[in-house]
Amino acid sequence: MLDVLIALVPLMVVAICVFGLSALRVTALCVVACLVTEAAFTAARRKPFSLRDCSVIVTGVILAMSLPWNCPWYVAVIGAAAAVALGKMIFGGLGQNLFNPAMVGRAFVMICFASAMAAPAFVDESRTDIPAVTGATPMTVLKQAAEDAKEQQADESQDEHERGAQGQDGEAAEGGQAPARPSLAALFLGNTNGSLGETSALACIIGGLYLLIRRTAAWQIPLGAILTVVVIAGIAELASAHMTMMEHLLGGALLFGALFIATDPVTSPLTPLGRLIFGAGFGGFVMLLRLASSWPEGVMFAVLLMNAVVPLINRWTIPTPVGGPVPERA
Repeated sequence: MLDVLIALVPLMVVAICVFGLSALRVTALCVVACLVTEAAFTAARRKPFSLRDCSVIVTGVILAMSLPWNCPWYVAVIGAAAAVALGKMIFGGLGQNLFNPAMVGRAFVMICFASAMAAPAFVDESRTDIPAVTGATPMTVLKQAAEDAKEQQADESQDEHERGAQGQDGEAAEGGQAPARPSLAALFLGNTNGSLGETSALACIIGGLYLLIRRTAAWQIPLGAILTVVVIAGIAELASAHMTMMEHLLGGALLFGALFIATDPVTSPLTPLGRLIFGAGFGGFVMLLRLASSWPEGVMFAVLLMNAVVPLINRWTIPTPVGGPVPERA
């Protein structure tokens, strides 16, 4: 858990540089609320409360990294309380939870406080001191660009048919100016809007490499996720999709989810093959939600969906012992 906190330092540094002290405010609220909730549950169960494993702090920081920079204080507090109570303690505590606690907390506040977690909540045009938040998040911009392109193609097809029938040219109606498409450099470095931990692909890679080198995270999970996204996004790009493969890889919370959330050892499979399958399923669900749903992002849902099938993956990928299966007694 200490390795995870160290790996999250680059993401926190970028978040503070982009969003200012708001990043510290959200993180502090989540961590304190997680600590208080776990202390209350352990006291109710008459068990000692210990900070040695740092697990509750990791839950609070990862939850904060998945929240908007300007979310109301009660959203952070309630999300943290739900993460620990519903995602961890209700299953019996550390090491026994089925779902990732931080994602349980985020899903809870997304359902209960939809307006505070929706795409418009990330934008504050009055904050001239934080240039990144005066526009929509990159994934929202790219999703809207894709939807606008589909509508434009349909309108052009209809207009062409009408002009052909009338034998005259028509003029396109003037509409509002579309938001600027984020550059790959901005997505890589992190000078963009979004949740605290998803803006910088570079920070995610640095922290993720530290976890992989320290063997705190299983490399099969991010490998399976990234390869799946590359394949699906590449096929979609060849099929004239309006988001490129690199935009899918660098934009949104894909790298943050693949390196920091999906690699949670408690809620991920135990076997190497199972971890590869888990990562591939995570990446597949992310792309399915991005391409086929109205949501611009799908990391949270993908993690929770794959957490639910971890027991099955563990059963399907039990390795054969050396020398073959143990013979059953007659």
